[in-house]
Parts: sequence; structure tokens; C-alpha cells
Amino acid sequence: MLGIDARVARYTWTVLLILLLIGVIYLIGQTLLIFVSALLFAYLLWPPVNFLDQRLPGRSKLPSLAIVYLLLVGVLVAIGVEVGSRIAVQANALATKFPELISKLQQPVAGPNQGMGLKVLSEIQQQLAAHSRELIYPISNAVLSLLSHAEIVLFVVLVPILSFFLLKDGRALLSSSLNAVGEGTRRDMFKDIANDVHLLLIQYMRSLVLLGLAAAITYATFFSIIRLPYGLLLGAIAFFFEFVPMVGPLTSAVIILLVAGLTGFDHLLWIALFLAAFRLFQDYVLSPLLMSAGTELHPMLVIFGVLAGSQIAGIAGAFLSVPVLATLRIVYRQLRKRQPASVCRSASHDL
Repeated sequence: MLGIDARVARYTWTVLLILLLIGVIYLIGQTLLIFVSALLFAYLLWPPVNFLDQRLPGRSKLPSLAIVYLLLVGVLVAIGVEVGSRIAVQANALATKFPELISKLQQPVAGPNQGMGLKVLSEIQQQLAAHSRELIYPISNAVLSLLSHAEIVLFVVLVPILSFFLLKDGRALLSSSLNAVGEGTRRDMFKDIANDVHLLLIQYMRSLVLLGLAAAITYATFFSIIRLPYGLLLGAIAFFFEFVPMVGPLTSAVIILLVAGLTGFDHLLWIALFLAAFRLFQDYVLSPLLMSAGTELHPMLVIFGVLAGSQIAGIAGAFLSVPVLATLRIVYRQLRKRQPASVCRSASHDL
């Protein structure tokens, strides 16, 4: 009536709603991060909970949840006592000796008649000596400020609690969401998307843990064989960095080579070759084997997602980039799969 095209108005309204949703997500970013982390942690615990739930009598999930949480606490305590104490000792020893190791960088590698290899090593040594304080102090200050925030304690406490409720009432929440959609093709589409995302997150979290354990065990074993100092600590570092795609493994490799060089280990080339060989095996054999269901993404897309996610939300954004991209890929595939059917129905309706 006012000369406004209905289709243009509908598209404009859709764009405004999307922009509003993006703004709301930006404003509640920290809260959303807690709930997403709880969801991923719930999917990490879902296989044992589902296994016990199918074998225990009754319809309630409380017994299986209680058993899994008690086992999780017991495993964490056992690891903390047996392995964590050794890692803490190595970390304390490395922190104590770090100023001494940095001071050794001030010493020249060789005399004026040194070869090309020693010149390169001497230049690297001088650069590390010149910028060692610039590298160490920001990292230590960032760690201290991170640990001093109350949000970290809140995060650690809330994630397991929210995961408990998601595991307990997840199916009921999904059913309520599907009932709100209504019947018909749209409900079927949302149900298929939910099933694909469910499989994706189970596969993704299991794969991350297995990849991290493979890296930690392999690194710690190899470093103990070659008698590299702080080998157990470096293996634990590799486990946590494995959760950040692309950037994490590269960062852990740099840390390993840096610690090995500072401690005076003579066979850095063997460590570099080992890290390169394990990376090839991890990226082209083990990772495709574990992430075979729904997470196939082109490496360029993964790199873009990791860089964009880290720029938007730091380490959390880099960690969440792969499941977000894989979820968007699932939604796109479901929409594309149903597009021909909708086109055919609209064409027949016009006739």
C-alpha cells in the first residue's frame, strides 16, 4: 500500500534480525563461552554416560551420571598425584633455572672465524638474549593476571555443573525445541541438523582427547629415551596445545625446541625431525582417521577459521573455530539437500 516491496521488506527484516543476533552474541560472549564449554565437556562425557545408561535399570540418568563424575574425579586425583606432582617438580625446576639459562645466551657461540652454521646459531642466540625479557615478562604477567581473575574459578565450577544438567535433560530440551518448530519439512530439517551436530561434537571431542594423549605419550616417551630435560613437562604442554588447531601444535614445537636449546641439548636436529615426522603422522593419518564423521574441512578453511577465531576471542575462539565451521557446513548441506524439493513444490504450486 505504501509502495514498499514485500520481498525487500522481508529481506531487510531478516538482515536486521541477523545483525541484532550478532550484537547480542557479542554482548554475552563470556556467558556464551561458558555454556559452549559446558556443552563440549558434556559431549566429552556422553559416551561413558550413554554406555552405563543403557545397562543400568531404570529410566533415570542420575546413577550413570554419578558413576561417571565419581570416576572422573578419581582419575583426575590419581593423575594429579602420580603425574601432576612430577610435572610440577619439573616446571618448578625449569622456572628456577630459567634466568641462568637466559644468561648463557649472552655468551658467544664461537670466535670470529666461525662457519656459516655457527654464525646462524650465534645470531639466533643474540636475538634471544636481546628479547628474552620481552618474551618472558608478558607471558608471566598474562598467566598471573589470568589466574587472579575470579572468572576462572567461576568457569571451572560452572562448566561441570552445567554439563551435568545438559547430560541429564539434554533430550528433553531438544524435544521441546523441536516441538516449538512444529510439524513438517522444517521440523525434519532441524532434527537432521541436530543429529548431525550431535555426531559431530561426539566425534570431535573424542578425537581431540585422543590426539592430545597421542602427542603427550609419544613426546614424553621419545624425550625420555633421548634424555631430554623436562620431557614429561613438555609432553603435558603438547597435550593442552593439541586442543588448538594448527596454531597449538606449532606453538608447542617452538616451546620444545626453545627449552631444548636453552638447556644445552646437543641434538636439536633430531628433535626437529621427530616433531616434523610426528606432525605428518598426526595430521595425515591419525587425525583423518579419528575425525572421519562430519568434520572434514579444507585446510585453508581451518587456517582461516583459527586465525579469525583467535582474533575475535583469543584462544577460546581458535579452539571453537573448527566445530563452528563444521556446524555451519552441516547447516549448509541440509539446506542445500532440501532446496530442490522446495523449488519443485513452488513450481508445481505456480502451475
